Amino acid sequence: MQGHYTSELQSKKDSTYFNVSLRMTPIWKSKGAYLYVEQALASKQDKPYRVRIYKLSERPDGKIVSEIYTLKDEKAWIGKYTDPSLLDALTEADLELKSGCEVVLERVSKNTFRGATGEKSCPSELRGASYATSKVTVTKNSILSWDQGFDAAGKQVWGAEKGGYEFLKVK
Repeated sequence: MQGHYTSELQSKKDSTYFNVSLRMTPIWKSKGAYLYVEQALASKQDKPYRVRIYKLSERPDGKIVSEIYTLKDEKAWIGKYTDPSLLDALTEADLELKSGCEVVLERVSKNTFRGATGEKSCPSELRGASYATSKVTVTKNSILSWDQGFDAAGKQVWGAEKGGYEFLKVK
């Protein structure tokens, strides 16, 4: 999952999708599999709309769990992926678990994993939502990510409507 991804090609094919940059940088290698994540409009990479830490772990059944953490002072860390050693100062005390928002991935072929959050397990208050869902497919060179927010009645209030964002690996 580590690397720099972009949805530029998809945004050129379908104007309902934005050109988004997704950067995933490994951190804390001695503690396990952690990724520092920034997601931003390509035109505003200095102002990401999502800054997270993903903690990846394998369950006994072989599925991969990606726990999602927010950063208490995310602005202090924006852009630090350019020099990952700067992220060494980040500690677990700087994080808050987004309980119920973990994505459980299952291998579906040699280089493909697919998974999702629980159906209504991830609370969200963004734009009137009650909960959010994420559906993810990870391959060697791409990530398909479909994040949506729904109100208490189950009506979608944010996120892509036709399908997920197609992020292609740049490097």
